[in-house]
Amino acid sequence: MPISHKRVTRRVLVGDVPIGGGAPVSVQTMGNVDPHDAKAVSAQIARCASLGCDIFRLTVPDLEAAKVLGEARRTSPVPLVADIHFDWRCALAAIEAGTDALRLNPGNIGPREHVREVAKAAKARRIPIRIGVNLGSLERDLDAAVRTGGMPVAEALTRSALGHLKLLEDEDFGDVVISVKASNVKTTLDAYRLLAAKTDCPLHVGVTEAGTFLPGTVRNSVALGLLLSEGIGDTIRVSLTAEPEREVRVGTEILRSLGLKPEGPSITSCPTCGRTKVGLFRVAQEVEDAMEALERERRAKGDARRLPHVAVMGCVVNGPGEAKGADVALCGGSGEFVLFVKGVSMGKVSEADAARRVMEHVVSL
Repeated sequence: MPISHKRVTRRVLVGDVPIGGGAPVSVQTMGNVDPHDAKAVSAQIARCASLGCDIFRLTVPDLEAAKVLGEARRTSPVPLVADIHFDWRCALAAIEAGTDALRLNPGNIGPREHVREVAKAAKARRIPIRIGVNLGSLERDLDAAVRTGGMPVAEALTRSALGHLKLLEDEDFGDVVISVKASNVKTTLDAYRLLAAKTDCPLHVGVTEAGTFLPGTVRNSVALGLLLSEGIGDTIRVSLTAEPEREVRVGTEILRSLGLKPEGPSITSCPTCGRTKVGLFRVAQEVEDAMEALERERRAKGDARRLPHVAVMGCVVNGPGEAKGADVALCGGSGEFVLFVKGVSMGKVSEADAARRVMEHVVSL
């Protein structure tokens, strides 16, 4: 069942992507290539966008990186967010370069005049700001309170975020998104629940420093699943020690599983066993990637037809029966597959050719 309720927030526009105010939950990621390499940055943005990324963030550590952001923005298929720390001039340069949003902590970019200048420039261009707070960015007094046991981490994160929000609101700036990320699930849940009760700003949710692909995916899935099911969260990033493309795929699947994003292609595949004598993992992944690409292509053209159901099974013992409901199916043999279409055997296909043969029938059905 789709999530039937959602926290009421103000709406913020990042480029042409709305966040909050009842808009669909968007998927974000962050680039990990050299921010001074325009070609690499643009290529990574394009790959992530092709996988369903709605908003792409990249670090802007210096003025040269701001120029690269401007180059990438001219060809980017999705809005870009400039990640700024400490140097307010980088924020101004990113705004001039055409960024669609800023991510910063107003409290760490220097004197009040700097905050005023950034807020003024962002407001003039209608560029929103995400206040991004985590344990490593707390102010000294809050950090000391946490370390001495005088304040729970979740409360410190929330206080920090609200303090930064006040700095911007004092400058009559209201296009704000907030995140309060922790590296464990419980603190993340506590912080976002506390923050959600204290502001109507849209929330960017995620678990920071969540770890490598498997543990990071589990931690993010649990935290985001619980928060989103409670109506908390307007845009998400699945932080992983992995390529951003994988973050996008995981984030998309989390939203699909909660009914917050249209279901993807219907693909059945078995977990394999000792009877499997084909490279099932590789073939199943090839089929899934091809199906996802085809669906994105059709949706971009306004074609809402559901793709056929495909099954990729490891052996001929249970495979044919378990794949009976599929429109197109592969059942593994010894180094090859038997291809079925609408339950009728179409003969054997090699591992190398299996995904291509499946897609030939998928596009014709």
